[in-house]
Amino acid sequence: MMWVDDIADAGGAMYCFHLEATDDPISLIEKIHKRNMRAGVAISPDTPSTAISDEVGNAADMLLVMTVYPGRGGQKFIDKCVPKVAELRARFPEKDIEVDGGVGPKTIDVCAEAGSNVIVAGTAIFGADEPGAVIQQLKDTVNTAQARAKPQ
Repeated sequence: MMWVDDIADAGGAMYCFHLEATDDPISLIEKIHKRNMRAGVAISPDTPSTAISDEVGNAADMLLVMTVYPGRGGQKFIDKCVPKVAELRARFPEKDIEVDGGVGPKTIDVCAEAGSNVIVAGTAIFGADEPGAVIQQLKDTVNTAQARAKPQ
């Protein structure tokens, strides 16, 4: 529960934590919500999507699948994480599903098609010659995938 108050006091709108870093995710989500922030739950590449229980998934506002090992930017996208995105989208169709790590023009399609509607693409954007064009491409890909996934 460390940092929740500090982030809220600084004006934070969301607090995302790694499921692996707490023994009591529900209490942490409740504390985050009491401080009027959205709660995000992240899982590392080696953690299965089933580690997010229905109770935790329903209580959280966003679910984050790490597609690199946390700690440093510029790592290569880990393909084996993509099925977790689809699994979480199937279980929690109304939640924000985020992907973070190695996401860029070459990997955005699989993330979007799997059901991610929130992406983190730091290196792909900040390392690009034309960051605005990369941002637009990523947004367009996610928006197109979301439109296809909506029931008619």
